[in-house]
Amino acid sequence: MQVSEAWLRELVNPGIETATLIEQLTMAGLEVDAVEPAAAEFNNVVVAQVVSMEQHPNADKLKVCQVNVGEAEPVQIVCGAQNVRPGLKIPAALIGAVLPGDFKIKKSKLRGELSFGMLCSEQELGLAPDADGLMELSDSAPVGTDIREYLSLNDSMIEVDLTPNRADCLSVEGIAREIAVLNKLPMQAVAFENKAVEHAQQQSIAVNEAQHCPRYLGRLIQNVDPKAETPLWMQEKLRRSGIRSLGPLVDVTNYVLIELGQPLHAFDADTLQGGIQVRKSIKDESLALLNDQTITLDDETLVIADDKRALALAGVMGGSETAVTDDTRNIFLECAFFSPISIAGKARQYGLHTDSSHRFERGVDFTLQHRAIERATQLIVDICGGSVGAISEVKDEACLPERAAVQLRPHRIEKILGVTLSGDEVQRIFNGLGMQVVSNADGWEITPPGFRFDIAIEADLLEEIGRIVGYNNLPNSSLLMRSELGTAVESILPQDRIKDFLVDRDYQEAITYSFVDENIQQLIAPDDQTISLKNPISSELSVMRTTLWCGLLNAALYNINRQQSRVRLFETGLSFLSKQGETVQQAKIAGLASGNVNAEQWGEKARKVDFFDVKADLEAIFKLTGYAVDFKAAKHPALHPGQSAQLVLADGEVMGCMGMLHPTLEQQLGFDNKVFLFELDLELLTRKKIPQFNALSKFPSVKRDLAVIVDEKTTAAEIIRCINDCQESAIRDVHIFDIYQGQGVETGKKSVALSLNLQDYTQTLTDSEIDAIFSKVLDTLTSTLGAKLRD
Repeated sequence: MQVSEAWLRELVNPGIETATLIEQLTMAGLEVDAVEPAAAEFNNVVVAQVVSMEQHPNADKLKVCQVNVGEAEPVQIVCGAQNVRPGLKIPAALIGAVLPGDFKIKKSKLRGELSFGMLCSEQELGLAPDADGLMELSDSAPVGTDIREYLSLNDSMIEVDLTPNRADCLSVEGIAREIAVLNKLPMQAVAFENKAVEHAQQQSIAVNEAQHCPRYLGRLIQNVDPKAETPLWMQEKLRRSGIRSLGPLVDVTNYVLIELGQPLHAFDADTLQGGIQVRKSIKDESLALLNDQTITLDDETLVIADDKRALALAGVMGGSETAVTDDTRNIFLECAFFSPISIAGKARQYGLHTDSSHRFERGVDFTLQHRAIERATQLIVDICGGSVGAISEVKDEACLPERAAVQLRPHRIEKILGVTLSGDEVQRIFNGLGMQVVSNADGWEITPPGFRFDIAIEADLLEEIGRIVGYNNLPNSSLLMRSELGTAVESILPQDRIKDFLVDRDYQEAITYSFVDENIQQLIAPDDQTISLKNPISSELSVMRTTLWCGLLNAALYNINRQQSRVRLFETGLSFLSKQGETVQQAKIAGLASGNVNAEQWGEKARKVDFFDVKADLEAIFKLTGYAVDFKAAKHPALHPGQSAQLVLADGEVMGCMGMLHPTLEQQLGFDNKVFLFELDLELLTRKKIPQFNALSKFPSVKRDLAVIVDEKTTAAEIIRCINDCQESAIRDVHIFDIYQGQGVETGKKSVALSLNLQDYTQTLTDSEIDAIFSKVLDTLTSTLGAKLRD
């Protein structure tokens, strides 16, 4: 919100400097982002009037003008502007003047004719980026007056960065109200007289969506002067608010928007075909907007329409077909209250953001419409003339917002803020903020006004007191906090331990958006039902992720494209699935590895990361939990069908999956190296088996090797699990030390060499006992896996 300081001081003028005013606003929660002068530095420029004009004898495009600058005699100034003419009042820079850019005005001779100054445009005074001619002043401008004084250019433009809950300050009146309360001064609200109704014609209005538009006002103003011009004072106020002049009818609606905070729109009444309707759009209906953009509407957008077509995007922007022009004689002036929920996100959906949508999304005072339309009518008639019709209003009281009273207790002020306020001071603060205050036995019952959508509970009222009293004026106090040490549950593995472990294994933690590109989401998990956002930040962040791989792949690609060829990332976060109409959130941990196994070094040859490197990382994590996890071959749409696995616990629960990114996806996403991924259920991963002590045996252990022939699809985990299932207490450890396929081994089979470590707690094992154990192991392998002893 950008506003002129001078405009604010018209409503409330505290005796403080600009710097103090800025500090007050910032400390009250209205953060001032920037303060800039209303005009660049220049001097010795006065209001002047062209008395007479002659053609330059030596130049077709130049005129020799006699100009009254408020001195005894007119001065001669040579000018080449197209709009220079006798009687015109303009700014004139006199000899000795310094214009923006350190441009000094000196006595000069142009094509043989003396010139004692320069007639100026807005551009030359630094008031506009460009100009078509001289800056034309009002006929009532006093000749000889310093232009800075006449235009009040010794002013500052204040840019206030408002939080979304403070829509009440998106107007001059709103900010002035804050200044008045902060300085304990009365505010002079904008005063004007309503124009008398002069004709009986009205435009019919039908509101089909009362819950979205509970109040709609309109009035016909006929026979406005199409040749009227926006007065300079209004143009200047709009310019200092960051709005350029577009003609008096549009300027008035923008002026009231900035002054009171109520958006309005003027239709060319002669272009309307039938009555006004407030309705939902028809799917695939098109609307040509004022910005020359034509949009195709869905069936959920609120529009203003007539009997034939949509005229405007409600609360956002008008349409070009019914826009006012330089030939408009009759207008239909609209002023409405649209509920914030009906406008929220609609502008962004169509790639728009307007002053109107910015206000309606946050909430406009639902009691302001009558005052705003009367103010706009008064300004239009004063500037453009015209005959005023009666106001047509359609409203639904049941759909208008309600303002419930909130109880404020004195002891809560003292406890939360540490200050004691008198009843009069509480009354002054809240009355100054536009709220109704009623005293009762428990304190005060305070009812917020229509322009405050953010006051709902007692804490909101305490915040208001804190703002107005001043946070820097509240006493400092030390917090007393009693706390008890919680118990550390040994059966839960802390997330931070897992994260630290991955960092120790050279992974780096990433944090990515929970919102992802729908196209990437479909590529990675085409079978998942996604949740689409109604109000996405951008089209690239339009759905909730069902897997953390979307963000990690983007992060990896971003780094690889910036010469980081070795990438190892992990992330913890939530995934979001839609199941039977409900949103299911699941905590997950996911990782990615690509490039070389090790950073560049001299100790060993460079080698690319592979499936088993990532598998080793996961197995190391699982050792922290104490649970055995099987890697079972399984297909996943995002992974290579021959290098992907499901991670399954002993009880059959699936913990997650891992594997190599599918070559097709690798190519589509733009990767040059193979990418390996894993994703685990964080809840399952943090379950930890409580370790138990086993006494050490005092008897010697025996190590025996065994080689068996099994089917080539049999996994190492299946073999080890089968041996452990023998229930032989003497088997302490089993590990595989060799796998062979080739000569001497049948096709489709493989030889697996195992080493068994045997030890008993009660005796030294004899050869016969060892042979019996081996025989039992071999029988179990044969019956379960079809294994046979290798010769």
